[in-house]
Amino acid sequence: MELLLVDKIILVSSFLGLVVALFQFTVIQKIKLGPAGGLGQSLNSEDPEKLVPEIYGKIMSGANQFLKVEYAICTTFCLLFSLVIYGLVSWGTKSSMQGYLTAGAFLTGAATSMLCGFLGMMIATYSNARTTLACANHGYTLGFNTAFRGGSVMGYALCSLGVLVLWALLTVFRKVYPDPDDWEILFDCAAGYGLGGSTVAMFGRVGGGIYTKAADVGADLVGKVVAGLDEDDPNNPATIADNVGDNVGDIAGMGADLFGSFAESTCAALVIAAAAVEGSHSTLFEAGWNAMLFPVSISAAGIVICILCGFYATNISPVREEKDIEWVLKLQLVLTAFIMLPVIYLLALHLLPSEFRLEGVRLDEDGTPAKIHGTPFKAFICATMGCVGGMIIGLVTEYFTSHSFIPTRELASACKFGTAVNIIQGLALGYKSCIIPVFVLSSAIFVSFQLCDLYGIALAALGMLATLACGLTIDGFGPISDNAGGIAEMALFNPEVRRRTDALDAAGNTTAAIGKGFAIGSAALVSLALYGAFVVRLRVKTGVNILEPTTFAFLIIGCMIPYWFAALTMKSVGKAAGEMVAEVKRQFSLKDSKGKTLLDGSTELKPDSLTCIQISTAASLKEMVAPACLVILSPLLAGTFFGVQAVFGLLTGSLGSSVQLAISMSNSGGAWDNCKKFIKNGFSDDPELRYTKNPKTQEREEKDAAPKAKEAHDAAVQGDTVGDPFKDTSGPALNIVMKLQAIVSLVFAAYFAAINHGHGFMGNIIL
Repeated sequence: MELLLVDKIILVSSFLGLVVALFQFTVIQKIKLGPAGGLGQSLNSEDPEKLVPEIYGKIMSGANQFLKVEYAICTTFCLLFSLVIYGLVSWGTKSSMQGYLTAGAFLTGAATSMLCGFLGMMIATYSNARTTLACANHGYTLGFNTAFRGGSVMGYALCSLGVLVLWALLTVFRKVYPDPDDWEILFDCAAGYGLGGSTVAMFGRVGGGIYTKAADVGADLVGKVVAGLDEDDPNNPATIADNVGDNVGDIAGMGADLFGSFAESTCAALVIAAAAVEGSHSTLFEAGWNAMLFPVSISAAGIVICILCGFYATNISPVREEKDIEWVLKLQLVLTAFIMLPVIYLLALHLLPSEFRLEGVRLDEDGTPAKIHGTPFKAFICATMGCVGGMIIGLVTEYFTSHSFIPTRELASACKFGTAVNIIQGLALGYKSCIIPVFVLSSAIFVSFQLCDLYGIALAALGMLATLACGLTIDGFGPISDNAGGIAEMALFNPEVRRRTDALDAAGNTTAAIGKGFAIGSAALVSLALYGAFVVRLRVKTGVNILEPTTFAFLIIGCMIPYWFAALTMKSVGKAAGEMVAEVKRQFSLKDSKGKTLLDGSTELKPDSLTCIQISTAASLKEMVAPACLVILSPLLAGTFFGVQAVFGLLTGSLGSSVQLAISMSNSGGAWDNCKKFIKNGFSDDPELRYTKNPKTQEREEKDAAPKAKEAHDAAVQGDTVGDPFKDTSGPALNIVMKLQAIVSLVFAAYFAAINHGHGFMGNIIL
């Protein structure tokens, strides 16, 4: 089969991404673990670098242990669910081949997602200790570059593998269905790829989120508030589990989440583009394979753009001092977005026909489906709305969560009046932060829908995800820096080292919040595109009427699903954190032969981090099943028993509700976290918040602190523990609630339509 222009773009970009990821990994490898880290003289005369390999080994072992068990559960579930897909799709389409290919695509997407999550976790864990050593011996430039390169390995590898595997899958399916008349079936089957990626992402996000927040909340409540220990104090038994959680939750979970977004938005665009117009092929068909794979080419070209901009950050204009860190990271987001725009326009000009027709779901005044006439420029505008909209949402998220701006500083001031006021104001901040992102998303949806109907919304989602490699790089940067700081604290490095890692972590924490806003925005567009593909797949010619009784009833139910899901995940974190608190308290109460405890400086007792790791692992693996089943089974049960109108309502309600809840929870949690850092590190000019006298040495001198400073800090820590499951468990996982329900509906569309003419088994009773 001859390689066309779009095939060459995809292959060259993907292989370039993999090669650059490998090169970045070899650069990180040059930093050797052990005394002096291969870089020079340590800042601490006691050479704490001797402890780094041991700490690093415990974190790596804990992360491997968790992922091994989690992926075993995921594999078992995916194999069983693939049989369900095969059976129901075959029955619905009257074709065992379609069932077989859809199930195969599902398993391919699941395997790719697991591979990407594993690679990301391994690279992040590999990089964290080396970031500590780089900060200790070579300052901000190498410290930043090491963490950034660690994140970029994950970003480039994940995006390259995602694009390459999808292209290979479509190429294989094209051999089964070489006739363009059958390409609609081809892309319907390929939708299983997105379902596989999102299914694994659900387990990864929920399981990893419960793991990391159980350890984090347990470590904070007992270690900081009760015992008065520093964050990541080596005497705190939950510290290792907390650092493990950063990798399995923020790295493996986020990677799988955004991989699912890419796979689903691409599949939605392909299914919509494959729709027929008045019984004849759309002109995208007539333009051939180049035009059909235009959505995939956007993601492929984005890899190259992100590589060029990443080189700018590490080589051309690197970080030289603390104030450069956040600026360089934000510049990556803005630079990649603006360079991507002309590239998208060139791709549209060369791959799309000068004019193309698509089937629309909106209706003309006479009640007939609107005829959509698209052009390359219209397609470019749709993608631009997503690309620029994602950047705006990210910057708004930064405004509400960074301690450089008024909202979080006001939140810090509220801590002077106690925990309750801090929590009340933090919730209000999260609700208020929804306003601008929702208007941005609404504008992107309106413009894209007007120009190219549902295909335009799918392109807007892909435009927002075009710079996914950069987003993943910055997302990975945060947890790597956080782990680096934890290792510095546990290995008893000089306070200057911890100050450097904290500076990286603070910037990473802000950009991670930006990444979460970006992920939520893209998830909203992706789920709407999938919803549209579901409607197109069912050949609904009269639009979706939400005032139809079944649709409206299930719209209310759909609005409730995100709250049910959040309740399950929040309760799971609470239960697991309770077990962690009890275990840490038990270890703190143990006494050695001299009557000393861990807190008294006992030399006989050692923190038992393994037990804490086992608590987090067992709790997360047990508790992740119910939320995942809720999301996967709700559209299946609605469509099976009540028909496609019920699914329409369920998806509408769930999408609208999830967006608001996800934004508010993520931003409240991010603000509470940065509020704690604002007080802890002595950034405030308010004398009543001056908890740390000297930020450079991190030495607390409470006799010189204002009377309310300690109380304000404790209130901030308790607010942060409430925010932990908000921003790292329930909030980000709501992205997958939106997407997974929609992709499940799309994959099983033919099955739903085949049951009682789309009315479900209960349809006759209801009607």
